[in-house]
Amino acid sequence: MAILLTGGAGFIGSHTALALLDADEDIIIVDNFCNSSLKVLDRLVAITDKHPSLIRADCCDRAAMNQLFRDFDISAVIHFAGLKAVGESVGKPLLYYRNNLDSTLSILEAMRAHGCHRFVFSSSATVYGDQPAPLLETMPAGGCSNPYGWTKFMIEEILKSACQADPELSVVLLRYFNPIGAHPSGLIGENPNGIPNNLMPYITQVAIGRREKLTVFGNDYDTPDGTGVRDYIHVVDLAEGHLCALRYAQAHTGCEIFNLGTGHGVSVLELVNTFSSVNHVPVPYEIGPRRAGDLATVYADVAKAKKVLGWEAKKTLADMCRDSWNWQTKNPSGY
Repeated sequence: MAILLTGGAGFIGSHTALALLDADEDIIIVDNFCNSSLKVLDRLVAITDKHPSLIRADCCDRAAMNQLFRDFDISAVIHFAGLKAVGESVGKPLLYYRNNLDSTLSILEAMRAHGCHRFVFSSSATVYGDQPAPLLETMPAGGCSNPYGWTKFMIEEILKSACQADPELSVVLLRYFNPIGAHPSGLIGENPNGIPNNLMPYITQVAIGRREKLTVFGNDYDTPDGTGVRDYIHVVDLAEGHLCALRYAQAHTGCEIFNLGTGHGVSVLELVNTFSSVNHVPVPYEIGPRRAGDLATVYADVAKAKKVLGWEAKKTLADMCRDSWNWQTKNPSGY
């Protein structure tokens, strides 16, 4: 029996693949490589000396997904595949709704046809919208500020309905906060196409000289230093959270929601300054205007994940900064 990782060559998917391989799980990675690199597979082999199965396919392709379930004995799915750039989603909403919803529905239909009942979903803290931190799983979802967030919310609702209709189905919704860092080997990490949408890869690209300076969007928020506060979590910790979620799904039915974060807020300037201090490298920056839709403070309440899954983040902000820089210096142009 194997675990299927959709989008398993991406940033979070590849680190979760490592965690599963380290746990002696058989895995299958399906990816269309629209925002990832085939070289990831070579790096996974170099780190683990194991050879995961790879299928190059689009998860929106219903025939390809059905064939995948015919060809392999799949016991569970961890669903990462999806478009994920918030800004792009505002400009291309139909693309995001079509891709993210269709891919999920194609996989769920293939699972149902082939008797697979375990599903872990890569959701996001964006589903909470603008609510006071710390954010709890019991808070109402919705009120998202962009189409990307709405796709995550809609998929969560689809999965809840699917669980209500199928008593054998087990779904775990993982609401990520802000994953950064990289595997300590420096062989895999975050490798965005074009201009980074996320803060840490922008910081590392400025530090290594690929970009002139960082723009900090707003310094007039109601936060300790005026810049936005987020809950940054090391991607290796996040990957371990998926392993715990998989174990939970294997032992339960129904639908459960878990926040995956550290439970601590860190400002943009705190992250920039920690990165510079830990790695002894300057990060030139300027203060720009606020970005539309950005919130002042977002961080998780993580008590449920600790109590129910036995999981908590272990790595420090310094670890995140050190490992991000290690990845960037070993891969100055990405993969």
